Amino acid sequence: MKIRELSEQYSAYVIDRRRFYHSIPELSLQEYETTKNLVKDLQDMGIDEIITFPNYQGTIGVIKGGKPGKTIMLRADIDGLPVEEHTGKPYASTNGNMHACGHDCHMSMQLGAAKILVDLKDELEGNVKLLFQSGEEVGYGAKYYVENGYLDDVDAVYGTHIWSDLEAGKFSLEAGERMASCDVFKIVVEGASSHGSAPHLGKDAVFAASSIVMNLQSFVSRINNPLNPMVVTIGSIHGGQRFNIIANHVVMEGTTRAFSKEARNTIENEMRNIIENTGKALGVKARLEYDYVTNPIINEHDNLNKIAQNAAENLFGSDSLSKMEKLLGAEDFCFFMDKVPGFYGFIGCYNEEIGTIYNNHNDKFDVDESTLYMGSALAAQFAYDFLNN
Repeated sequence: MKIRELSEQYSAYVIDRRRFYHSIPELSLQEYETTKNLVKDLQDMGIDEIITFPNYQGTIGVIKGGKPGKTIMLRADIDGLPVEEHTGKPYASTNGNMHACGHDCHMSMQLGAAKILVDLKDELEGNVKLLFQSGEEVGYGAKYYVENGYLDDVDAVYGTHIWSDLEAGKFSLEAGERMASCDVFKIVVEGASSHGSAPHLGKDAVFAASSIVMNLQSFVSRINNPLNPMVVTIGSIHGGQRFNIIANHVVMEGTTRAFSKEARNTIENEMRNIIENTGKALGVKARLEYDYVTNPIINEHDNLNKIAQNAAENLFGSDSLSKMEKLLGAEDFCFFMDKVPGFYGFIGCYNEEIGTIYNNHNDKFDVDESTLYMGSALAAQFAYDFLNN
């Protein structure tokens, strides 16, 4: 119970740091003040080593255990969103940005875990790297740390996300598929213009684009196995010049979501087949530009799954564990899990009694701060058990 007791002792500190970082949200890859203050917080608690980057934001604090062993990385993302806050809190942001996704909580919970692990560092059989990561919201901020070697000495990585669909005081620490891949695409349709009164003299790109949209939906509903969750969304469509001219050019953009590499390859291949052949049938040229962005998040390492679940049970009892459906949202934490074994979980913040009922990314999003210490405890216990098991 040592870690739980320490987490309760540092609960007020965690809440204080959460409110501070909540008041100064900065956008992805621009977290200058956030990084500067995180470095100071780590210095104040006597972290053994602090790593900063000359051309990138975020920081890494290193806690060197009293005995040799493995290295565990704990990750917290630090960027905010371009959302004007309307929570009415006295510590609300006034700079036009907002921590509407809970990254302020991630930072503060990790700082709390850091204080716990500093207190226990003589017992640790190995090292803890505390990564405060820039640029999660743009979907690729994690790549910098992987590509520049900051995980080369890491044996496992741990991360969590505060989540509005989960009751405060509960954890979702389930094995298997947890978040989907996120890929993006562009469809370009090239036709031929004519006067709107003589459509037979042109090749209507708008009509062809509309047909492509409808045919793509048939792929999801009729070609894909319904047991494999999949989403194909076209979010924007632009084309045409004037109300009485047959459009010669249309551009559409969208995203796809899936839970396996095989499904992602199927999506691209089937989309390309549908798009090109629909265009051919209607006398236009249609092409697909497809970019793979983030891989799915899958908790596939039994030892890490057990460490996380046992940590929660030992700290707060089996009642603290709650089941939650996997999400079709995406996370660049996948780049860490592609490099080393990893675990990713969710921490609840929903509490109707105090009004923390709004979804992540809402301009009124808020959390039940009284349970944040539990996130600190879980991270610290996971790190301790991984190193000392």
